[in-house]
Amino acid sequence: ITVKSSNKDPVTAPGEEGDNPAKEEPWETTLKTTMVDVEAGEFRGHKVSLWDLLHSRYIPEENRKELLELYEAGELTLQQVKTVVSTIVTRAAAAERAEPPPVSGPRAEPVATEAEPTPLHGD
Repeated sequence: ITVKSSNKDPVTAPGEEGDNPAKEEPWETTLKTTMVDVEAGEFRGHKVSLWDLLHSRYIPEENRKELLELYEAGELTLQQVKTVVSTIVTRAAAAERAEPPPVSGPRAEPVATEAEPTPLHGD
């Protein structure tokens, strides 16, 4: 006996496509399939999709929204998006590397402790 599962089952296992996957916009597919080689931050040494770069911690949300809107509207080419995103990620990673790690505690500045006066060695 063969059990046929219902096609109306709304539950889809994570990572699996249902019979009617949410339709992806062509521009979105392009961003997800365009691989970029960015030698910065955690992306150094391997290719990553333009989509993943756009959604990385290096791209502020307002920049991401603006870039996606301009690209979707056809005001930016794929090459322009690639250049802008690569530049932002590279600069952000470089700035992150240049900043000293945050100091824990309420004070950011190191405070010198007052030393006891050293007695003069004289007789």
